[in-house]
Amino acid sequence: MQDRMMNGFEEIVREHGKAIFNYIFSLVRHKELAEDLYQEVLLSAYSAFDTIKEPAKIKNWLFTIAGNKCRDYWRKENKAKQFWKEEVYSYSSNVEAPPLPEEEVLHKYSVEKMEETVMSLPEIYKSAIFLYYFKNLTLIEISKRSNIPISTVKTRMRRGKEHLRPKLQFLA
Repeated sequence: MQDRMMNGFEEIVREHGKAIFNYIFSLVRHKELAEDLYQEVLLSAYSAFDTIKEPAKIKNWLFTIAGNKCRDYWRKENKAKQFWKEEVYSYSSNVEAPPLPEEEVLHKYSVEKMEETVMSLPEIYKSAIFLYYFKNLTLIEISKRSNIPISTVKTRMRRGKEHLRPKLQFLA
């Protein structure tokens, strides 16, 4: 039984392995990292191989595992970056000097001008841009709050930015 399962898994790896590796590489764009994640995908797939109920969907199942492994890696990577940003630098002995009053005024002016410019957008784009940049909501939160699909939120964000770009040349 174990031998037959091993042969079946090897056949699947021969058939889909290259496509899975290429998929992982397309997501992470780093060969060694892609190889490591590919190995993790194969280990996970092998350990759950006997639970497959629909052999016809094995390729999709492998791609799902690969996508999840990449997502897990990114989450772990972001947490490490967040740690360095928040924890390590907060213990740093280098204390920054407070901004000069002129810098504070210029920054406040820029933020006010930016907000003014966003508020001049058509309503359909204004709410998505405002909630994202000024209220720090995620795209999913905006989607739920506005009761519209996330793809619509993304489209409105993109189009809103296109409207803003020429108006914000003065801040650059």
